[in-house]
Amino acid sequence: MSTTQNELSELIAAYASSSTAIISDNLAREPGAVGIRPFHHCTGAVAGRALTVRTRAGDNATVHKALDLIQPGDFIIVDGGGDLSRAVIGEIMAAIAKSRGAVGFVIDGAIRDVDVIAANTFPVFAKAAIHRGPYKNGPGEINVPVSVGGMIVNPGDIVVGDGDGIVAFPVEGAKELLVAVRAQEKKEADMLAAIANGTYTNAYAK
Repeated sequence: MSTTQNELSELIAAYASSSTAIISDNLAREPGAVGIRPFHHCTGAVAGRALTVRTRAGDNATVHKALDLIQPGDFIIVDGGGDLSRAVIGEIMAAIAKSRGAVGFVIDGAIRDVDVIAANTFPVFAKAAIHRGPYKNGPGEINVPVSVGGMIVNPGDIVVGDGDGIVAFPVEGAKELLVAVRAQEKKEADMLAAIANGTYTNAYAK
């Protein structure tokens, strides 16, 4: 059964109240973007739909094109090949994305203007920072499968990010996954309560 737009919006909002660690645990601890971390002032989880971009290393021409396609709730996922020699985005592009309703950026590469980004809550996840600016020649592709930190992200996937990093998964199966996530959240809350009141045993960890 397909997911309606309203159901998808509710699912994404629900995942934004969880954490990448618990979601990852319930995805057999398989998906996960290695080496990608938040550079913004992180105040908790964020979630959105993947607007994917694949670009030549150190080049952001196609990222600029993707900015014109943003729909509110999009998470812009940029496969820059892990290149750290040039920044793919900075303060200006983050401001444009925010103004158009994007949830945030994930860059498999480098960014710049980190002092400004770190002072704001608009989500920007990346591998590194460098002051060197990008090429603007292309080529690149939009809304194709991409790899960020070794994790495959498809257009329209649900993407969740927090202080631990990024996880992505298809909309198909997301309702069932959420049930498992909520069950683990309750189990962990019970564990913490038992620790606090001195009744915790190893049985909780099973």
